[in-house]
Amino acid sequence: MAAIRLYELAGAEEDRRFSPYCWRIVMALKHKGLDFESVPWRFTEKDTIAFAGTDKVPVLVDGEAAVHDSPAIAAYLEKTYPDRPSLFGGKEAEALSRFFVDWTDLVLQGALFRLVVADIPPLLAPIDEAYFRRSREARVGTTLEEFCCGREAKLDALGQTLAPLRRTLTHQPFLSGRTPAWADYTVFGAFQWARCVSPIKLLAENDPVYRWRESMLGLYDGLAAKAKGYPV
Repeated sequence: MAAIRLYELAGAEEDRRFSPYCWRIVMALKHKGLDFESVPWRFTEKDTIAFAGTDKVPVLVDGEAAVHDSPAIAAYLEKTYPDRPSLFGGKEAEALSRFFVDWTDLVLQGALFRLVVADIPPLLAPIDEAYFRRSREARVGTTLEEFCCGREAKLDALGQTLAPLRRTLTHQPFLSGRTPAWADYTVFGAFQWARCVSPIKLLAENDPVYRWRESMLGLYDGLAAKAKGYPV
């Protein structure tokens, strides 16, 4: 059994892992070359991770340490395993990568949420589906189906949202430069979340963001591409 355990959000099917925040850490662990045991967790199993002082995943357990929140886990991995490949490439790069975390959380995931959230309930067990609908519909003030209507206009808005990524990726293969790092894993987690829960086609094949996502899907022997989801 691996010394590291990672609690990951799962759907009714245990192998459908769809949290964008968990995917950040899965990719970070692979980047560091660290073996880990993946533990499926569902929305209503909050008591299971209460020991870590949180009710949300990801939760990483490494020996006596229990860390939650994806940026905190990334910082922990960098500090605890300095002999492994760096997630950031130095303190200055670590500070700069915070922009990608904030932009993804505040901008990108909101744009994707408006497109895919109505596709999530059928993928959940009944008890989790009821919780998910109740909590998310309270947040948006309407049904999930109504919230996601008019997807064509929302896709156009997503295209505008991605303009900074698109420009960056015309100059370099990854957001972090020549090789992928934490900034890439942060943004990719959002796209992988959408791929795992919704069949909607988000990107045209001639889009630099599409080519970048294909590269990310192929990392680590195609780990993300093999995950249960929909064709992209």
